[in-house]
Amino acid sequence: MTIDLHEITIRDLTDGYVNNDEEGVVGFGGKLDIRPPFQREFVYKDKQRDAVMDTVKKGFPLNVMYWVKNENGNFELLDGQQRTISICEYVYDKFALENRFFGNLTQTEKDAILNYKLMVYVCEGNDLEKLEWFRTINIAGEKLSDQELLNAMYVGEWLADAKRHFSKTNCPASNLAKDYLAGLSIRQEYLETALRWISGGNGQAYMAEHQHDANAGELWHYFASVINWVKATFPRYRKEMKGVEWGLLWNQFKTATLNPQELEAKIVRLMMDDDVTKKAGIYSYVLDGNERHLSIRAFTQNMKREAYERQGGICPKCGEHFELSEMEGDHITPWHAGGKTIAANCQMLCKPCNRRKSGI
Repeated sequence: MTIDLHEITIRDLTDGYVNNDEEGVVGFGGKLDIRPPFQREFVYKDKQRDAVMDTVKKGFPLNVMYWVKNENGNFELLDGQQRTISICEYVYDKFALENRFFGNLTQTEKDAILNYKLMVYVCEGNDLEKLEWFRTINIAGEKLSDQELLNAMYVGEWLADAKRHFSKTNCPASNLAKDYLAGLSIRQEYLETALRWISGGNGQAYMAEHQHDANAGELWHYFASVINWVKATFPRYRKEMKGVEWGLLWNQFKTATLNPQELEAKIVRLMMDDDVTKKAGIYSYVLDGNERHLSIRAFTQNMKREAYERQGGICPKCGEHFELSEMEGDHITPWHAGGKTIAANCQMLCKPCNRRKSGI
């Protein structure tokens, strides 16, 4: 990859600036692709955005930016998207700084900004080199997620449509399911979740298979089916429902006959149970019965010591004597049968017996 340092004025950078979101963001007389397909959506906070323009207005230097020159002579913005959009949005009166829009400035103040020189490294290289540079120099420690890197590999109409549904602020996925999804749409976490669900855990394989599809309709219809099933099966919303792997549950139980009223009664009991330390796991538990989802409260060291002394160090299963460190606490009456995590319900089993009892 060859790299040359250039000075680009803000006047030239902002010439022909257009921000059409999904349709693209361009500047530099239409020759600079400010948001290539692999770039994330604008993520600066107002404070960061204002700091960029404050730096410019004071004439202080901004960090160097990186462009890639394409074969057709145009450019892609490799690093510096947030700074570039902040500058362009200010010049086009999209936000005010200290209660003054760019249009409110005197001509002298405007010219000082427009004549400000940005330091830009213009790079030429192949796609793999560009991606590696993007991975390496990405701004301010905002580490690329695995999904953002996958987006760089599987560019096409399918990805553009998928991002329209899952990767924008106020996108359809957010409007339908933001209360059920962890993460942020603009960091590709909604898209990553949907892909993990539909593929059963291998989102990259799904992207590779569908990269050249005309649209992402299959993924969207799948996702909508999952969320509608969740809302019908668990009509009472609780904050613990956010981030549950709903798609994986739907894959397994979509054809099962489920009674929402009976499920709700179980959920209420479990939410009130102090021994259940992972409340979000209740939704998986009421469907598949696996207690590991619940992280049942463990016996304290005092409870285990009391039981050990009561037993004289003898394991009630095999009848052998063990040191305390060689034994583990166990519910005499199992938790699922109503047994509580209290001293009176604690027995100490040797580790081999406890493993066999637990099926580990």
